[in-house]
Amino acid sequence: MPKLVHVIGAGAAGLAAAVQLQRRGARVVLHEARDYAGGRCRSFYDAKLGATLDSGNHIVLSGNTATLNYMRAIGAADELAGPSLPEYPFVDLATRARWTVRLSPGRLPWWIFDPDARAPNTHPADYLALVPLLFAKPGRSVAQTMRCNGPLWDRLLRPLLHALLNIEPRDASAELTGAMVRETLLAGGLACRPLIARNGLGSAFVDPALRLLQHGGATIRLGSRLRDVTFAADPARVQALHFVDESVTLGANEAVILALPPEVAPTLVPGLRAPDRFAAAINVHFAVEPPFGLPQVSCLLNGTAGWLLAFDGRLSVTLADAGKLLDTPPDALAATVWAEVARAVDLPPAPLPPWQVVTEPRATFAALPGQETQRPGTRTRWNNLMLAGDWTATGLPPTLEGAIRSGQKAADTLLNQPMER
Repeated sequence: MPKLVHVIGAGAAGLAAAVQLQRRGARVVLHEARDYAGGRCRSFYDAKLGATLDSGNHIVLSGNTATLNYMRAIGAADELAGPSLPEYPFVDLATRARWTVRLSPGRLPWWIFDPDARAPNTHPADYLALVPLLFAKPGRSVAQTMRCNGPLWDRLLRPLLHALLNIEPRDASAELTGAMVRETLLAGGLACRPLIARNGLGSAFVDPALRLLQHGGATIRLGSRLRDVTFAADPARVQALHFVDESVTLGANEAVILALPPEVAPTLVPGLRAPDRFAAAINVHFAVEPPFGLPQVSCLLNGTAGWLLAFDGRLSVTLADAGKLLDTPPDALAATVWAEVARAVDLPPAPLPPWQVVTEPRATFAALPGQETQRPGTRTRWNNLMLAGDWTATGLPPTLEGAIRSGQKAADTLLNQPMER
């Protein structure tokens, strides 16, 4: 078992790896190239709104066991909030129709037999369309595997999968989509409650982890960019890490977990393949108090806006798979989204409240069938080097759950190896 592990990258995967390593008795040095931790899962102060915003809206499902275990480990389980029941309110912006899908708490899907609980104009037999996903073959898309039209697709499956996959669901890997459905919808309603970080991603996922690591004796080096790695051939191992301001030679029983983005890791590891197609996400924040009784999470259909999240003093909208909107002027995008939000929640369309647009051109890798084959495993051919990140072969689409699961797996795989001699 390694006695000291260098974790490179302090995003969700790196933090999860570092916490797991420390819990199991290893010494940790956490390196992050930027001057802040969290990666694509962080909070920052926005002077324009005078508020703390998130880099992206992340919805956690109550069945995301790795994420919830991580939050319990860092003492932040109470930072997630959401409805007590697995309910999903929908608003059709085109017709003004409103409905709420109410899943049954147990594993048996009694809700599909209740017209008031299932999506409108659907029938119980329609939900059998999901079955082929559970037996999806590698290399096939969702459209090649199941029926992708009709009321069930339009009013429940597409908007839900669009948010979770961050690409057009028809084009997505059926294998990954099936894995996600298996861990959520098929696990019963108690695995499907939507949860959000009520005080921001930093308070929920990042700051408590950093405090725990510091109190446990970990060394945290922000602004520590890895520029090169020296590999030894016999035995096959990482011999040295070269940062911008220092080089570190690894002794016996010292190891590395590389938790860097997929566009960076291959530049450091010879022969490493990684996904190379990405999907954008845009979040539009409005400094306005949510109307009383507004659900914390709602889905808006047939508009530019996607999922609407309600926070204290703020409404926030997520636009998934937003590559086509990256060139839209921010003020025009904010005006368009606000008009839809105002219509959905019965607020005055004018004046436009203070707003901020946050774009992430490479929010996730594109969960396409061809990209799945490019995801590397946790292990590498160097026995003291493991990989972590939502882009590794987690068996899930690029989600927060996948990132945290990958970090925990990298730590456990490394620590379960025999000690070097």
